[in-house]
Amino acid sequence: MQVNNTEINGFLIDQFNQHDLKVGATQGICPLCSHNRKPENRKQKCASYDWERGLGTCHNCDSTFQLHTYQRKGGSDKEYTKPEQPDPEYPGREFGIGDKVVAWFKQRGISKDTLYEMSVSEGKEFMPQTGKVENTIKFNYMIGDELINIKYRDGRKNFKLYKGAEKVFYNINSIVGYDTCVIVEGEMDALAYHEAGITNVISVPNGATLNHNNLDYLDNCIDYFEDKEKVILAVDQDEAGTALQSELIRRLGAEVCYLVNFIDCKDANDYLLKYGKEDLANTIKECRPVPLENVTTFKDIEHEVTDFVQHGFKKGFQVGLENFDNIFSTYTGQFITVTGIPSSGKSDFVDQMVVGYNNNYGWKTAFASPENAPTFLHAHKLMRKVWQDMPSKSDIGTAKWKQVAEHVNDNFFFIDMERYTLETVLRKGAELVKRKGIKCLVIDPFNKIRDIDAKTEDVNRYTMEYLTKIETFAKKFDVLVFIVAHPTKMYKGSDGKIEEPNMYNIKGGGEWYDASYHGILVHRDYENKTVKAKVLKVKFQNLGENGAEAHFTWEPRSGCFIPHYVAAVGEDEPMPWEA
Repeated sequence: MQVNNTEINGFLIDQFNQHDLKVGATQGICPLCSHNRKPENRKQKCASYDWERGLGTCHNCDSTFQLHTYQRKGGSDKEYTKPEQPDPEYPGREFGIGDKVVAWFKQRGISKDTLYEMSVSEGKEFMPQTGKVENTIKFNYMIGDELINIKYRDGRKNFKLYKGAEKVFYNINSIVGYDTCVIVEGEMDALAYHEAGITNVISVPNGATLNHNNLDYLDNCIDYFEDKEKVILAVDQDEAGTALQSELIRRLGAEVCYLVNFIDCKDANDYLLKYGKEDLANTIKECRPVPLENVTTFKDIEHEVTDFVQHGFKKGFQVGLENFDNIFSTYTGQFITVTGIPSSGKSDFVDQMVVGYNNNYGWKTAFASPENAPTFLHAHKLMRKVWQDMPSKSDIGTAKWKQVAEHVNDNFFFIDMERYTLETVLRKGAELVKRKGIKCLVIDPFNKIRDIDAKTEDVNRYTMEYLTKIETFAKKFDVLVFIVAHPTKMYKGSDGKIEEPNMYNIKGGGEWYDASYHGILVHRDYENKTVKAKVLKVKFQNLGENGAEAHFTWEPRSGCFIPHYVAAVGEDEPMPWEA
């Protein structure tokens, strides 16, 4: 029989046979319910043990339990504050939770046993929303026997997490050894499913938002999903919940994700109160797979159709530069071609855009940028843009240095390869979607990241195959891809100045214009010391204006583009009554 320091389900055993059951036996008592049964039934063999998987199943209470405890798998390399193990606030009362709180949970359909099994307690805590110490419910986030974080909730429905603690899924221990797990949007929903006998359920720590679903807790727990054949998403049925659901599908893969329908209820706890335990458990049995790839029914898109009828086209995502935002925006699942003559600022402007998307929406970016080598200089450029200044020697090690460095580390990733190919870059991009949640991918420049699997030597056909692979990747992972492409030739006008290139000047000609969702020209005006961003193409009219321009000055210390407004001819001349 296996003992400590042995792996089961890819996890190292921390405590073997945690419930002191008969090792090797295939049947026996249930550690969860046997002690609560009638005296004559307490020794009945109501549970089955699977020592190879490390799981037990009770045929009396329909619960599944872990036979062992496991050491943590994966995790972040950051240093986090760890809360102290909670001491009972109420001596003499079981697990530190008072009768009033137990009664409140009972009104929500949650029993005292569930509170105990899910590590819920009670205690005093300062709540910033009220500005004073409140009596709070404490949802204790455990990994193994270690307390990782605490979620506090007061009587006014204010929440906070333990300051500086690591974000992980609530009840993450419960999914070890299972090939299936359920993800919900809140701790109350996790308690509801546990009450209904669905114990392999976890909750996100901080709910859902429309445009800022930065799943750092998934980054910290991604290894727990390696063995999952089925991930059931039972999030709130509102717009924010739908956004969270989409991001989880994007990160975990549509092929393993299934969806729960709460019918006329907002979430699992509401469903429990309205329909009861059995019906709530049935929502898991009746979950449906994510719609098949490349096959869409009206039911799959009814929400989007309804939203369009009510609100029209959705507003595009913007970078946060007012003059540029007035002429250009975008959706994800698309790609942007950025062109311009050498030293025009193409790469720098793309950096500005992804920093803007990060500021506005929390999007993370991966760079495949051979021309931005060495990598530390590219990281320094991004650091300046985030800092909005040039850090000096005296800044090293300061609080701001650490803050900015941590931000760049968490949000920007550099794909470093000896030999770049389109296939390896897209493969690494897919991995970064899953493990880090990137929302942008930069290919800079395209001609140094070759498609070695191309089946043609025809330039136009090669270009179309290349861009089709980019488009497929962007759509599949809902990523915004930037392709920096140099023009093949530069032409001088009659005034001796280099003419502005367009998308037809890129090698591959018209294929770039036809296939690209958007095209942007970055052009430097050395005479006026300004940089122009010109919209060469937008896929949809609601996203921008073809031919429109935004002008900038480039600030050398921060490397930021500062909007520069060009006065129209005669704009500054006084009117007759002003002269």
